[in-house]
Amino acid sequence: MTEKPAMGRAAVWTLVIVSAASFMAALDNLVVTTALPSIREELGGGLSDLEWTVSAYTLSFAVLLMFGAALGDRFGRRRIFLVGLAVFTAGSAAAALSPGIGELIAARAVQGTGAAVMMPLTLTLLTAAVPEGKRGMAFGIWSGVSGLAVAAGPLIGGSLTEHFSWQWIFWVNVPVGLVLLPLAYLRLGESRGPGRALDVPGTLLVSLGMFGVVLGLIRGNPDGWTSPLVLGALVGGTLLLAAFVRYEQRVAAHPMLPMRLFRSRAFSAVNAASLLMYLGMFGSIFLISQYLQGVGGFSPQEAGIRMLPWTAMPLLVSPIAGILSDRIGGRPIVVAGLALQAAGLALYGLVVDGSTGLDYVAQIPATVICGIGMSLYFGPTAQLVMASVRPQEQGIASGANNALREVGGALGVAVLAAVFSGQGGYQSVRAFTDGLVPALYVGAAAVGLGALAAVFIPRRRKAPVAAAGERAADRAEPARV
Repeated sequence: MTEKPAMGRAAVWTLVIVSAASFMAALDNLVVTTALPSIREELGGGLSDLEWTVSAYTLSFAVLLMFGAALGDRFGRRRIFLVGLAVFTAGSAAAALSPGIGELIAARAVQGTGAAVMMPLTLTLLTAAVPEGKRGMAFGIWSGVSGLAVAAGPLIGGSLTEHFSWQWIFWVNVPVGLVLLPLAYLRLGESRGPGRALDVPGTLLVSLGMFGVVLGLIRGNPDGWTSPLVLGALVGGTLLLAAFVRYEQRVAAHPMLPMRLFRSRAFSAVNAASLLMYLGMFGSIFLISQYLQGVGGFSPQEAGIRMLPWTAMPLLVSPIAGILSDRIGGRPIVVAGLALQAAGLALYGLVVDGSTGLDYVAQIPATVICGIGMSLYFGPTAQLVMASVRPQEQGIASGANNALREVGGALGVAVLAAVFSGQGGYQSVRAFTDGLVPALYVGAAAVGLGALAAVFIPRRRKAPVAAAGERAADRAEPARV
């Protein structure tokens, strides 16, 4: 059938459903952070247990993203999306009902598993449903909602904990999931990738390798970077990832992630930019939220409100960025967005280090610039990822991009926290400032490098044409601009 230029009802329903699902999955990255004191008071446990309450979700989310995308390509994207949504909803209910800290950690891992299965499929479902001329706008809306969820996690978690209880940060997902399940079944169209067998050895190698790397990054600061656990996890994870690359290049008959994709300048550049963007953004939000509470004296809810000039921008700017990317291409929008994000973080560091550091009004220009920069990045990046590969490879490309974002986020928290603890600490306002300022500069530098990587994205990229045979498609290089 010939695609119509306007978005039809099926495309609109798909956008609504996948955006709502993405909001829930992205929200749970940071929503629990402001509830940790209440959780510890009710369920007990030490500092390590509380860290695992956050890390269990991040780890399971990161290491299973590519597997979720592969399952969708093999068994049907709508079908596997429904499975992931059901698992996430059940995990949320289990987390709210947890009688102890161990049960809560296990439930968070189940949540992350469900999110990892459904999250990469949201983009492939959206791509299949939305006409090509409207995808920039659709991706902008989807990305704006997802970005808002990530950044607003501390605000929503703090508000629910302060006015209700910590259990409500999980209960809120349950009715949304129960509504989305029948809607997704009735309204989403089914699509599949190439009909290939699952690459089980490749999936195991990349999942265990990413688990080791992310585990080492998360545990580096609390356990020490030279501890046996951290060194073993980082070295072992790196070796497993190297083995995965070699296996995919030389052994796999139907590789889950064809290494030839990285010979595409567009695919490599956009993924490098994504990793560096999340490194700087996640680490900075992690520390700034604590700065507003620990130094500014605000409650979790008040701190979240004061970050709204940053966190609310995706809803306003991302759709506009998507429309602009349809007209002039995604590269200049992404480069401008990353440059603004880097400038905003550097400006925030200058304000904190100056005489007006505790003056919230003086911080507003920096947060607004960060918000605009983040918004310009989200939508066009999703479109560039989808356009950098063949249609039958979009599911695994989405999984790879999301996995690299999660790894970038974990790396950002670890690196910026290490800079913070090395240069300052929690002992006093001066010590906190001494640690925060250089950490923000490191975050700004990382995002700036992401802008430099985005410069290498081709200006325009024609839709890749699939080769006639599967083996030829595996070995052929994507068309270059």
